[in-house]
Amino acid sequence: MDKFNEILGQINDLAWGVPMLCLIMGTGIILTVRLGGLQFRKLGLALKLMVKSEEGGEGEVSSFGALCTAMAATIGTGNIVGVAGAMMVGGPGALFWMFIAACLGMATKYAEGLLAVKYRTIDSKGVALGGPFLYIEKGMGPKWKWLAKLFAIFGIGAGLLGIGTMTQVNGITAAVQNYFDPEKANVLFSIGENDYTWSTVIAAVVVTVAVALVVIGGIQRIASVTTIVVPFMAIMYVVVCVAILISNISAIPDAVASIFRSAFGLDAAAGGMLGALFVAMQKGVARGVFSNEAGLGSAPIAAAAARTKEPVRQGLITMTGTFMDTIIICMMTGLTILVTNSHVTAAAKGMEGAEITANAFGEGLPWSQSVGSFILMLCLAFFAFTTILGWDYYSERCLAYLTKGNMTAQKVFKWLYVLAVLIGPFLTVTAVWTIAEILNGFMAIPNLIGLLALSGVVAAETRSFFARLKDDPKLVK
Repeated sequence: MDKFNEILGQINDLAWGVPMLCLIMGTGIILTVRLGGLQFRKLGLALKLMVKSEEGGEGEVSSFGALCTAMAATIGTGNIVGVAGAMMVGGPGALFWMFIAACLGMATKYAEGLLAVKYRTIDSKGVALGGPFLYIEKGMGPKWKWLAKLFAIFGIGAGLLGIGTMTQVNGITAAVQNYFDPEKANVLFSIGENDYTWSTVIAAVVVTVAVALVVIGGIQRIASVTTIVVPFMAIMYVVVCVAILISNISAIPDAVASIFRSAFGLDAAAGGMLGALFVAMQKGVARGVFSNEAGLGSAPIAAAAARTKEPVRQGLITMTGTFMDTIIICMMTGLTILVTNSHVTAAAKGMEGAEITANAFGEGLPWSQSVGSFILMLCLAFFAFTTILGWDYYSERCLAYLTKGNMTAQKVFKWLYVLAVLIGPFLTVTAVWTIAEILNGFMAIPNLIGLLALSGVVAAETRSFFARLKDDPKLVK
């Protein structure tokens, strides 16, 4: 297993090396410049449109339902486990680069949502299909269809073997075990050196059954679940984090200072500054993209299902997902870990993943450790569960593109997806996260190429919409 993890680590270093960091950040910078910093200038309008339904548009779900489906897929273990993991490897400075990546990623997400609606198809039954595979093929031309197919293949892999299933259910079962049986006193069976308790097995079965019951219903059922669960759990999580920060307000200045020092390698010895800076940047950007998925090309698949006739309007709504996911929720997680010194405790006690954030929740407020762990377990379970639902839809749409809507293939895929959820908890945490990051990297490459090639289309559509908006304010009513 050590050799396997070593090989995965080498592939991951290649997938998320300097070229990938430059491609992701560069795409965000180019789009930000071409759009005149639209993600900052129009954020207020985007947040306003987020909760307004548009009348007269084609699609399967409301714009808010499409956003919640996308946010369901983004607000997951990346916000809790991923942030903690990035900080343990890249230091507190990983948070700074996560924030920068999110600011640029909002422009990327905007472009993805816009292009998804512009190039989507809607069949005679009203079923929408859209995303990078279509805007690459239709926007860049048929000769690039191979690149569109490549994206769809990686999208299926990411959903089935990485970010969509195994990392999420692994996070849920780890949180359940940490709460109900932290000492692993009730081991049911062992695989190699790893012991699996009754808590882990029961949680895996419950999550698997719940996933199966929802995913069979398609986008309408997924959207109906996520529009209720996602806003409620996000608000609850943020409220708890804010309470912890207020209770430890005196520690916030030092926490913020440590983020900036670490981000630029100032805590390292002179000879290691550049290396420390690169590790912080690499882990911050990689886990930030894992969390908010800006540049991956996943969110536009959900955006394409929105009932709308204005690509720019849906692009604005889509970019709010990155703002909510990373700039608010991930930053809250990171700060709670820092102000409670849970990163120091984790290093001393060998904690990983959800254990680190659970420690922050337990130590941050004047309640028992068990209360904090229970609240985190609840948040993580719901976040990860909705992420599993969102990624089932993403991967199915990728499969629909490759198979030209073959229903038999999609039915078989649903059950394979459910099986992947079931076996996810019994794989090692390190291997699962590394596989997820590799697939994310491979998935992002075709999408980012498409965004760069079509950046002129995005800029032209944006100018046209806001010119029309001056004459017809009802476009955003």
